[in-house]
Amino acid sequence: MSALPLSDRIALVTGASRGIGRAAALALAGAGAHVVAVARTQGALEELDDEIRKASGQSATLVPLDITDGDALDRLGLAIHQRFGRLDLLVHAAGILGPMTPVSHIEPKHWDRVIAVNLTATYRLIRTTEPLLRAAAAARAIFLTSGVAAHPRAFWGPYGMSKAALENLVRTWADELEQTKVRAVLLSPGPMRTKMRAEAMPGEDPDTLPDPSEIGPLIVELAQAEGLGLPSVNVAFADWKTAATRASA
Repeated sequence: MSALPLSDRIALVTGASRGIGRAAALALAGAGAHVVAVARTQGALEELDDEIRKASGQSATLVPLDITDGDALDRLGLAIHQRFGRLDLLVHAAGILGPMTPVSHIEPKHWDRVIAVNLTATYRLIRTTEPLLRAAAAARAIFLTSGVAAHPRAFWGPYGMSKAALENLVRTWADELEQTKVRAVLLSPGPMRTKMRAEAMPGEDPDTLPDPSEIGPLIVELAQAEGLGLPSVNVAFADWKTAATRASA
């Protein structure tokens, strides 16, 4: 029997209890990776672990924490170093939508929360994981972004701004690591059948949207992709799906 493509890889997935993060965790585990799953809810993480065990016979490492707790992220990095000595893959899928309201109506506490979850936590995660990623043979760091980062829309202010800043941060970091074997990817999933999408577009028929599980194979593909350069262009799920459909026709 041939080895699974991600056998012996260590993958850290944030937002792993639902939506795209959950889909990523399941796909990576199915491809042989050991998943370190991060989310706020212990119960949801245990449900994920049950599904991983059922599908692969392997268990995940479950880490219930709020990613806005920078000290907890630092402790997580230390624990990964002590147990595994490296990190082969980071998938940062955690994020919040924030209020859908005119910019002048945003309450400061809501603004601060979006910045804390979508941007500051990303910086703290990079700060914590960079030494672990450098210790791997060919690490990949995948960050979820959105089309509204480059194409602002009314009422999407906090979310769009935070994703635009995230893209700038990731591209800056990737440029700093160009001479290493670490490669960063900005992945734009587009509209998907997630809780966040339902919050943003409550009148939309979810059955018209792709299920998050459909992006799992793309994440597995990116985790082992060769020849990745700087993330000057986002990887779009819709483009990948179209290409895959044509190739199989």
